[in-house]
Amino acid sequence: MQEKLRKGKCRIGVFCVGYDRYWPQFDGLLEDMLAKHEQFKSKISDSDTEIIDFGMIDNPETAYRKVKDLQGAGLDLIFCNMVTYATSGTFGIIIKTLNIPIILVALQPLKAMDYSKASTYMQLMNDDICAMPEFGAVAVRMGKKVPDVIIGCLKDDPEADAQILEYVAIAKVLHTLKNAQLGHLGHPLNAMLDMHTDATMLTAKFGSHVVECEANELFSCFQKVTDDEVKEEEARILDFFDTPDPVSDPISTKLKPEDLSIAAKVSLALKKFVEETKLDGLAYYYDGPEGSELRKVMTNLIVGNSLLTASGFPMCGESDLKTLVALMIMDRLGLGGSFAELHPIDFNDGFVLVGHDGPHNVAIADGKPVLRSLDRYHGKPGSGAGVEFKIKEGPITMLSINSTYEGSFKFIIAEGESVKGPIPPTGNTNTRGYFKPDIKTFLTRWMSEGPTHHFALCIGHHAKTIQKIANYLNLESVLISQD
Repeated sequence: MQEKLRKGKCRIGVFCVGYDRYWPQFDGLLEDMLAKHEQFKSKISDSDTEIIDFGMIDNPETAYRKVKDLQGAGLDLIFCNMVTYATSGTFGIIIKTLNIPIILVALQPLKAMDYSKASTYMQLMNDDICAMPEFGAVAVRMGKKVPDVIIGCLKDDPEADAQILEYVAIAKVLHTLKNAQLGHLGHPLNAMLDMHTDATMLTAKFGSHVVECEANELFSCFQKVTDDEVKEEEARILDFFDTPDPVSDPISTKLKPEDLSIAAKVSLALKKFVEETKLDGLAYYYDGPEGSELRKVMTNLIVGNSLLTASGFPMCGESDLKTLVALMIMDRLGLGGSFAELHPIDFNDGFVLVGHDGPHNVAIADGKPVLRSLDRYHGKPGSGAGVEFKIKEGPITMLSINSTYEGSFKFIIAEGESVKGPIPPTGNTNTRGYFKPDIKTFLTRWMSEGPTHHFALCIGHHAKTIQKIANYLNLESVLISQD
């Protein structure tokens, strides 16, 4: 399912730069530079990416010719491989013309020259950094930002290798966002004013298209599900989830057979719906008439939502398109990404519970996730199965995307820790979130930036990567200070 959902390869361009006057002066230098370039290309190969090599650009004439090819290649990101010194005439028209991220890469073959045996040839082979200031200065003169840079060694440099892979992951995110078909079914829950999203502005800023869906489309898929399919899905769900006895919450019970059956049938309907509509994500909220089959379907999406989100198809309840984008960013970075909000603070131990009722990304659960039957979904109509777990212990990152007064979007990002300890047995997700310098100060700083009450939560510390994505999208971003 995951391979079907993460469709389409991102396209990464790469070219190397040099100085054409060197080639007739030093026999074999051009060939050695191209060999360096091949070594670099091997570092960016990835099964989900298509690498397009535009070769050596070593004079302005070549740059003016190649920029047309770069423009027409449908690229998501470009690496400019600075294999030796190059005049900025090889770069000026490229940075002026293109509006996609360009990363300047300077990876020396030697960690240090052997100065007792040094030669001009050896210096030119290791002059990767030489033109980088010139390229940055020309970018500014062309009205562009100074490109991001990777500086290091061609071999035995894990930090540089990790940076390369970070930009490959960013390219995947950018590709997904500008090609995504995001389903929107229903309307924001009740009076949640922070949930409303201008679909046209979402296309303007992210490139994604919002497909307005109808509840009857999903219901039609539900009606096509067979009893045999339901039995198979029930077995799959029971294998994936624990179903313990209730603990302290009077609205929860051990999973009921009828709740398992409807959860399985709706899960199958969701998968059929995704296949038929060719969506890449879905935000939804729809009550349906009281007592109707449609309401039963629309209020029992939790299990299917959780399984699909873990498979690379992010879903958000309460019609939250903005957090759907945040979940998609985290998923394409390979970090998980679960629907969350702030729950009660523990002032004794200095943490806040972060989670949500309903669906979550079970791929980042700490241990086996739990299903409980709930006799009511608090604040919403219906009853049925609820998904409960906490996310894996260790570093976590939060991303809230809010709409601004000016009609754009703002990324609000924070890093913290998921810490060990019990969570409420309420059929909902909750994780003990610890944030520096202390919980009151953190929450005050978080609130002051105007986040939505929902956010996406993932494992690991990845704030700087997410900020780079915001920068490439020309969106405001803020990282909450931990000092």
